[in-house]
Amino acid sequence: MITLIPDDVKKRFGPLFAQKFLVLVDERAGVAEIHEQCRVRGTIEWDAMNRRRAGGAVVRCEIEGSSMTIHAKLGKFPVNFGSAAGDIGGQALEGVEVAGDEVITSWAGIAGAGIGVAACLPQAPGVIRTEYPSDEDLKVGGARTNHVRIVSPRYEKICIGIDDTDTKTDGATWVMALKCAEACRMEGVEFLNMRLVQLNPAVPHKTTNCVSTSLNFAVKPARIPVLLESVRAFVEKNTFSRETGIACYHGIRDFSDAPVAKWIKTEILSMDEAEREAETLGIEYLDRTGGKGRIGALGAVVWGNRGTEAAGLYGEHL
Repeated sequence: MITLIPDDVKKRFGPLFAQKFLVLVDERAGVAEIHEQCRVRGTIEWDAMNRRRAGGAVVRCEIEGSSMTIHAKLGKFPVNFGSAAGDIGGQALEGVEVAGDEVITSWAGIAGAGIGVAACLPQAPGVIRTEYPSDEDLKVGGARTNHVRIVSPRYEKICIGIDDTDTKTDGATWVMALKCAEACRMEGVEFLNMRLVQLNPAVPHKTTNCVSTSLNFAVKPARIPVLLESVRAFVEKNTFSRETGIACYHGIRDFSDAPVAKWIKTEILSMDEAEREAETLGIEYLDRTGGKGRIGALGAVVWGNRGTEAAGLYGEHL
């Protein structure tokens, strides 16, 4: 076993193109998210197609610009390629394993894809070290097959929904939410993305658009309480409304099968209904006001990881 830190990898192979590598895990659900960013979109598209084809731990891949999110299973799994079947797939995620405060992802690649997993990804910001099973795995390119284990910090996912921070004359929730994300830059916390979630425009008590906001973070477990308190304090200090709601989900979950995902965009929910649905889904409220913004905050969490359709009316797609 040969172990190299990112600087060692860079010295050996020269600077390459990976710009981000984060692994989020949810042991309760048995799943993980791997967030990667490359300098260009083309390599991300090729990697995503090959990893999906090869199977292994990969469930699905999503691409936004030159970034990719891999939705994966925890554990180790067989893949559909090897030196004898290179035409089936050039790159594979073989497994995702949790080891205390670290996560180990196991990779295999053939030829140019081997350079990707053995020389490029191990240089990415976010990698602690990379383990190469043998000297042969340090020889990249040509028709070779490479295997590596990339070790990175353990992160968990926090989705926060915010609503009703403005009035008819002051403020905008999405602006305040983004300022909140900026204010919450701290060690052990990585801001992932923000989404505007279109709710039911027929709701009578609203400002204008009836839109809530979600913020997604990757957080080291010990820093989760600090992040949540920082968000609550910032929102309560800067809101213009007495009805502000802040909801939170700790974990990796797709809420598309939850009935409330449709209701929040098509029906008029009561506070009791929203709080009951939140409890059913394991979504908690951080705010101390208990205002009607809790309804929209629930919607922001439920739709906070659904892509562009979150911004549309129910059933709308690009």
